[in-house]
Amino acid sequence: MVDESLFRSRVDAATSPDTWVVDGNYGGRGARQIVWGRADTVVWLDPPLPVILTRLWRRSVGRIRSGYVLWGGNRETFRNTFLSRESLFVWALKTYRGRRRLYLRELARPEHAHLQLHRFTRAADAERWLEAQRRIAAPRI
Repeated sequence: MVDESLFRSRVDAATSPDTWVVDGNYGGRGARQIVWGRADTVVWLDPPLPVILTRLWRRSVGRIRSGYVLWGGNRETFRNTFLSRESLFVWALKTYRGRRRLYLRELARPEHAHLQLHRFTRAADAERWLEAQRRIAAPRI
């Protein structure tokens, strides 16, 4: 894992230009202050827990069956995916409500009042918004 100060300096450099996109929350490494302080828009994909678990199930079972190689040569196994305390299913169940509360609380803070928030609980709504952004950004000929 990268040292926290090096990580923060990389986030600082990546978000210094006029335009940039960050994918992820970066809260645990202290970089959220940098990212949200410089951002003008936050797109929050916030699906219900059953949707998350269904997607996780499909992805995990597919990777187990195919033997798909992850980073560092790792592969998902039945044991690690479903029987481990380190399982993503366990993590999703334990952190879902707390992460939602954290984001709602953080986004309500006065220092984040400048952010334009787009929160989507349904994939179809996110797709419609994204398509509208494409139309806005498309060059007019």
